[in-house]
Amino acid sequence: MNRPEGLVLPAFFSRYESPIKLVETADGGVAAWRVSKETGGWTPANEFIRALLFVGGDDIEELTREEFVQQTERERGYYLRGEGPIFALYETVRAITDAQARERRYPTATEIALIEGVRRRTFVMFEEELQRAGDPGADPSLAQQP
Repeated sequence: MNRPEGLVLPAFFSRYESPIKLVETADGGVAAWRVSKETGGWTPANEFIRALLFVGGDDIEELTREEFVQQTERERGYYLRGEGPIFALYETVRAITDAQARERRYPTATEIALIEGVRRRTFVMFEEELQRAGDPGADPSLAQQP
């Protein structure tokens, strides 16, 4: 798709609570990538660009970069299982959130900061692994604020 005038990329959205990012293509256009619940990698989602940018709806929410990173890692941590350091960190977050649920309480400020920090870290780690595997949608730099 041609890039609409004034659109700042990358742009981040959630559609039915699934993270989608819009990025610039090599020819100056726009491409959309949606996180896969099966692999944690990125699948093309260009069919959603018009709805995200022009139509909207109750199922679409614009996200900040940080909200996008957190939501992506929340999904990966929830849907994916495996071995290695990334999955150990997902288990750490799961243990904290499970304890909150068992104790029927909101997270403390310390727990929130810890979870957000871990998710930023796992985002970079996961994206670096995706890049090494050749995933064209992977971009570990998104975890850094511009």
